[in-house]
Amino acid sequence: MSSRYRFRASDPVVHDSVAANVAAVYNQAGGDYVTYADGDPTHLFAFNGLHAYADRRVWTLLEAKLTDLRATGASSIRILDAGCGPGTWLRRLVTRAHVLGFTTITARGFDVARAQIQRARLLARDLCGMSGVNLTFDVADLTGELPEADASVDLTLCLYSVLSHLPVASLPKISAEIARVTSGHFIATVRSVGSTPTISVDSFEKARHIKLDNSRDRCEIEFCDGRQIVLSFHLFAALELRSYFLAHFDIDDLRGLDLFHNRFAPDPRWNPASLAVDNQLSDELERLEESYATSTGFMERATHLFLVARRRPAAAKVSRSQTSDRYTLLAARMTR
Repeated sequence: MSSRYRFRASDPVVHDSVAANVAAVYNQAGGDYVTYADGDPTHLFAFNGLHAYADRRVWTLLEAKLTDLRATGASSIRILDAGCGPGTWLRRLVTRAHVLGFTTITARGFDVARAQIQRARLLARDLCGMSGVNLTFDVADLTGELPEADASVDLTLCLYSVLSHLPVASLPKISAEIARVTSGHFIATVRSVGSTPTISVDSFEKARHIKLDNSRDRCEIEFCDGRQIVLSFHLFAALELRSYFLAHFDIDDLRGLDLFHNRFAPDPRWNPASLAVDNQLSDELERLEESYATSTGFMERATHLFLVARRRPAAAKVSRSQTSDRYTLLAARMTR
């Protein structure tokens, strides 16, 4: 990787108005966002936080992709995390890849929020000293051109609210650029149209008032401490998410993620301590998740939509008309 993208003292300033607004919000969120977003950064594989169920499911899939690639005899791997925040997911992948025996691990995370990238760099210092590991974090915008070479990335991530914060009009270009650099799999999660409320940057109880205007992709939040923010925020329908990536990827899986667990989680606002989830109920929730995660009546009421896609060979790209035809057919099936 070029020295241009290694650790450096200064980073480019994000000038795009939407990206700059998102960057300002996540910069202001500071250290509180680290644990809220991805769990305790000092215990990478605990998965016992607010989003534990979704995090476990995402990690199970990512770990399987690493294991499958290593089983082919591959000794090197390149990973890209678009919208990496404090870098927890990339640290998990690098740590596991090293344990699996990859001798060359090149991983880059980037985010519009400078404060989150600074935290990612600090948290990753120990990994950066490991033999064969080239781990970097940059301040950058997903709407721009990626520095990675064509078909050079084995695993590309874009998790949780990253795509939701982007202008919808930019998504076709973004999906094409992600596809250009990806040789293997693309893994994404987004907020679904019927998901439970979120304020993205912190736990929901920190908000005094929230207004989500789906028609304008706009979220207005007033915090209990008096702070007020406005965020670009788009909620995705399943077919919509599929349509943005279908031209470049084969969709291996698209499902709702966390239909029930978040609603049954111990939360004093609606679930008193007396309604704690026991093992029997937890097993039943797991069974229900598996039963309904891909059901059209349920998946868009999940907390997230979970997309697992595989880069389609260039010769097999789907034309725009074919994509439109597939979208129409899928929409017809959904309405039956």
